[in-house]
Amino acid sequence: MLTAMVTPFTADGAVDIEGVQRLATYLVDEQNNDGLVVSGTTGESATTTDAEKDRILRAVIEAVGDRATVVAGAGTYDTRHSIELAKAAESAGAHGLLVVTPYYNKPPSEGLYRHFTSVADATGLPVMLYDIPTRTGMAIGTETLLRLAAHPRIVAVKDAKSDLFAGSHVMASTDLVFYSGDDAVNLPWLSVGAAGFVSVVSHVVGAELAGMIRLFSSGHVEGARAVHRRLLPIVTGIMTRTQGAIMAKAALGLMGRPVGPVRLPLVDATREQLALLREDLVAGGVKLSD
Repeated sequence: MLTAMVTPFTADGAVDIEGVQRLATYLVDEQNNDGLVVSGTTGESATTTDAEKDRILRAVIEAVGDRATVVAGAGTYDTRHSIELAKAAESAGAHGLLVVTPYYNKPPSEGLYRHFTSVADATGLPVMLYDIPTRTGMAIGTETLLRLAAHPRIVAVKDAKSDLFAGSHVMASTDLVFYSGDDAVNLPWLSVGAAGFVSVVSHVVGAELAGMIRLFSSGHVEGARAVHRRLLPIVTGIMTRTQGAIMAKAALGLMGRPVGPVRLPLVDATREQLALLREDLVAGGVKLSD
């Protein structure tokens, strides 16, 4: 169970390092996360500087690195920049790297292969590939994943393309460990062999999702299905009405755990969105602040 952690900001938009550490501690100690992904999409990595990423990562490692796996986002659309971020993350003490498919420039399959292997070659850290074609404009093809699986440090995939059939082929043919990167299909991914989740809704129901994994892995499929169904309103509220980072921050605020605003070009949830989110969270059993 891992959370793709939001980045707390102060009211004026600066990184809130104390808030970062409070949130990391809450996610690990109260929401039962085994690990955290720092400076991923939900962490607004597109609008944080390299220096800010380093400070955020070091703060999280200081807060929870002795009892949780800390995975640093190091993917960009520039291989050289990604390598720099990967090396900086290793120096900071990260336990692993999340490397997203290069976005915008749409490289061919050979370019994807060389990009990922170049980043993996740059450090001694294990790498989780992040396959999310709705954001990057292209998927990592099955044949490319099969090639990448031969690299000793490319060990996992965060899948947000929801192609369970393709993922099943890769899992059947390689040792790559799959994680659901789409909260809407967490349980279906477990059913075909995924190890767990890299989740956004886990900011508010991480303990429930960790319980779902335990139930399923111990053979209590009906119990896991009951959790899945109970959390449907929360997934709807956080993941379907606008961008996930916006609504995850809004949900934390409604729970009395404010983490500040988002940075432009994102904008904070509207009054109407907050009202619907409140209804969804209540329907899913989340206790809100008065």
